Amino acid sequence: MKYRRERNLTPEPGRTAVTGSPRRTIAVANQKGGVAKTTTVASLGVAIADLGRRVLLVDLDPQACLTFSLGLDPEGLELSVHDVLLGRVSAGMAVHATGDGPDLLPSTIDLAGCETVLLTRTGREYALRSALEEFADDYDLVLLDCPPSLGVLTINALTAADELLIPLQCETLSHRGVGQLLDTVHDVQRLTNRDLQVLGVLPTLFDARTSHGRAVLADVADRYALKVLEPAIAKSIRFAEAPATGRSILRTSDRTPGAQAYRELARWLAGECPGPPAVLEIPDVALPAGAEAGE
Repeated sequence: MKYRRERNLTPEPGRTAVTGSPRRTIAVANQKGGVAKTTTVASLGVAIADLGRRVLLVDLDPQACLTFSLGLDPEGLELSVHDVLLGRVSAGMAVHATGDGPDLLPSTIDLAGCETVLLTRTGREYALRSALEEFADDYDLVLLDCPPSLGVLTINALTAADELLIPLQCETLSHRGVGQLLDTVHDVQRLTNRDLQVLGVLPTLFDARTSHGRAVLADVADRYALKVLEPAIAKSIRFAEAPATGRSILRTSDRTPGAQAYRELARWLAGECPGPPAVLEIPDVALPAGAEAGE
């Protein structure tokens, strides 16, 4: 892998700019861990790059799973998003090309201490937005992989984003965090980013055979008035196997239903499908007693 220290504003061969369209920034967030945020960012990023768009992925998780999943060794990186957020270097100095197509602003474990430093600084919520300003003409899409928390890093992502996509594992514990996330979104809309919009909930690790999964989705759509996007991302061991190779599932197991579902969602996000994905049709199945969010 190599740094892209000298950025070329001319699209690479095979890449096309979205003519006349401003850069779009999407945060992928859910404070519950293990809901496929990183898988969603990597898969959508690769799928949209395959459509000829210029894509930047930003790893905001100190665990650096996105960085590792795309073939970089976090322990061997000299510069990362940590240095960018603290103002030590420009974002362009830390961006890497990846073998799968998108560029990556990587993370390292150093990012774990970044929040403490940012808390002492004025305008801390705007650190990421300011850093990404230099890429105004370089990319068509920026995808932000948020940490499993509602701390300063996630607030930075929501402040920098145009839209929010919420991956939701179809289980009660994942469901419980959606309300807290939306409370944070409302605060961000009021204080730091009034234009932030919620794209909807993306069902991940989905097993349509279980009534519990369908009930959770139905309750989320009803309780929070959120769009539940389809196709749902079917559960597959192939998602767990792909990071070991440093590649996206779209390179290792592209014919799996989950990979194809990400490609379909990518076509919509890239504007190549008319209208949004259809709202998932969910049978009327009640959650078990005591399983509702907040109980």
